[in-house]
Amino acid sequence: MTTDLRGVLTALATPFDADENIDVAILRRVIDRSVDAGVHGVVAGGSTAEFASMLPDERLQLVEEVTSHTAGRVPVIAQTGATTTREAIRHSRAAQAAGADVLMLVTPYYEPLGLPATVDYLRTVADAVELPIMLYNIPGATGVDLDPDTIGALADEFDHIRYIKDSSANWELGLQLVHRLGDRVGTFIGWDAYTYSALSEGAAGVMAGAANVVGPELVAVYDAVSSGDLAGGLAQWKRLYPVIDTMLSSDFVPAVKAGLGLRGVPVGPPRKPMTPLSDESVAALETALAQLDRTASR
Repeated sequence: MTTDLRGVLTALATPFDADENIDVAILRRVIDRSVDAGVHGVVAGGSTAEFASMLPDERLQLVEEVTSHTAGRVPVIAQTGATTTREAIRHSRAAQAAGADVLMLVTPYYEPLGLPATVDYLRTVADAVELPIMLYNIPGATGVDLDPDTIGALADEFDHIRYIKDSSANWELGLQLVHRLGDRVGTFIGWDAYTYSALSEGAAGVMAGAANVVGPELVAVYDAVSSGDLAGGLAQWKRLYPVIDTMLSSDFVPAVKAGLGLRGVPVGPPRKPMTPLSDESVAALETALAQLDRTASR
């Protein structure tokens, strides 16, 4: 499987059954839905997957199942970061053994580290594995913002640090990553509302939780922009944006799960203590999706 990643990557949601166990049968439907939508990769165990609410063995199970069921149809990116270096190495080596194509490393969360300790964590994990690595910048959760100089220095030191996912929601930083590092590090923007902006600026792609729900539409935006049809891509994006805006204006993970339910995939609610989307927000999302469907039929 090629690991020259580009395009739309689905940050897969994790279905839970009534006892809050991973629902493997529905998970396979979630995977198939994204692959059939034409996305260019799927992500196991990311933030949209609620990895921080999972036990370590559940995280291992999730990566193994996603990798096995995807079966080489698209690349699998496994999020293997943890609160300790030891645990991140354990998850990274397990994902590598399971057949994942790329490792995505969130930096330790809850107890904010300084940048030197964060870099030491990334260097130690990178030194322990061989697969391509995508760094994961999400300062709202980790308290540390990875800057372009730090990312570039790590990529210079380790040939297999090849990608960065930026979920900072800081578009100025996103532009710096795309334009300063584009010759050696592929930037994936992880804030769904910036999809068109990121692609038109030359980002390698986007990693979108919304792709669980509106995968074909996001792929259509990517296809238009990558072919040089910026106007066509913008037209597609204007159709899609109200759905993205509705999801981001609510609690995002519950919105992704509600959207999948509205599209006929019963993934269940998020794991407690996260709460399901409110009835009012579900109604708003249903309206936005219906409008998207109407414009598609014109």
